[in-house]
Amino acid sequence: MNYPTPHIQATPADFGQTVLMPGDPLRSKYIAEHFLQDAVLVNNVRGVQGYTGLYKGVRVSVMASGMGMPSMGIYSHELFEVFGVRNILRIGSAGAIQPEINLKDLVIAMGASMDSNYQAQFHLMGTFAPICSYEMLQAATKSADELGAAYHVGNLLSSDFFYDDDAGVPDALAPKKNWQKMGVLAIEMESAALYLNAARLHRNALCICSVSDQLVRHEYLSAEERQTGFAQMMQVALETAVKLEK
Repeated sequence: MNYPTPHIQATPADFGQTVLMPGDPLRSKYIAEHFLQDAVLVNNVRGVQGYTGLYKGVRVSVMASGMGMPSMGIYSHELFEVFGVRNILRIGSAGAIQPEINLKDLVIAMGASMDSNYQAQFHLMGTFAPICSYEMLQAATKSADELGAAYHVGNLLSSDFFYDDDAGVPDALAPKKNWQKMGVLAIEMESAALYLNAARLHRNALCICSVSDQLVRHEYLSAEERQTGFAQMMQVALETAVKLEK
C-alpha cells in the first residue's frame, strides 16, 4: 500500500513516531492549538484533521480517528502500515460502569474486551485478548502520577453499539451489567480495533479515556465539556509521548 492513501493525504515524514488519536476532529484541532508548538496541518481528508508539532521539544502528531471500530481500524492500520508510526495513543471519552469511578477520572485500558466481530478477519481458532503496550502503559501511569490525575487501570469494553435495542429499558445500565460484574471499568467504541491492529502489525498502542458519563449514577458531561474539558487527559498523553522518546 502506497501513500497518500484514500484517507490520509500525507507522507511518512509528516508524522511523529507517536500519534495521539481523539475520536473528534475538533478535539484534534484543540490539542494542536493549545498544546503543540509550530503545529502544521498534515491531513484534512474528509475533515479528519491531523497535525504535527512539538511538545517539550518532541515531535508529536495528533489526528482524529472518527467513531467506532471500523473507522479506528482504517486510520490506525494506515498510520502503522503505510506511514511508519510506532505508537498510537487513543485519547477519548468513555462511560463508566463501576460506581467508584467519577466524571473526568481517567481510565487507562490494560485490555479491551469487545462485543464486535472485528477480530474475525484474523482467522484465529479461539478468542484473542487485545492488550496494550506495557511500555506505553508504564509511561502513562507514571505521567498520571506526576500530574496528580485520578485514574483507574483495567479492562474496557469496546462496543459497536452507542444505541442498542435495550436502550429504552428503565435501567439503562441493564444491558451492560454482565460486563460490569466481570470488572470492566468503562465502555467506549474504538480501543479493541486499535489493539488488534497494533498486535497484527507489531506496533504499540494504548487507550486513555476520560469519563464523560457515569452510567451507574446517571451523571453526564455536556458536548462542550467533552470537546474541550479533558485537559488533564491530554497532558497525560503528551507527557507519555515525551517519555516514549527517551
